[in-house]
Amino acid sequence: MIRITKIADYGILLMAEMAGEGFNRVHNARCLSDSTHIPQPMVSKILKLLAREGLLLSHRGQKGGYSLARSADRITVAEIITALEGPIALIECADHENGHLCDLEANCSVSSPWRKINDAVCDALSAITLEEMIQPCCTAASTEERETVLLTPRVLA
Repeated sequence: MIRITKIADYGILLMAEMAGEGFNRVHNARCLSDSTHIPQPMVSKILKLLAREGLLLSHRGQKGGYSLARSADRITVAEIITALEGPIALIECADHENGHLCDLEANCSVSSPWRKINDAVCDALSAITLEEMIQPCCTAASTEERETVLLTPRVLA
């Protein structure tokens, strides 16, 4: 099963929560934990990682916390996942950034198609911004139409 990790999922949720409140607003871990129902230690860990990777700004002091480093339309889902989990790679040999090679790569007949699939997933995640994540899906569509959109897989060219 191909699945986004819980940390990446929570990171996207936290960033979306922050983006929904506005670009310059400072958020603390306790308030974000309360609003998202993610345990506070996990929220603190994720916020520190996102700040270290430059997606959040850290603010010290009594009213300190974290704010988005850029506007939500300039942060992609791929950036959030990469900040929390490292390069997006569906299989080990697709991790170009870390030079991972498989023992079978020299004789592998499926590495090229797998890289193509990996690139398509990366492109799709890079095309979705945090701003899009906080917008209601298909606001004018009926509930039935929304379910169709969400449940129908899209073929990437």
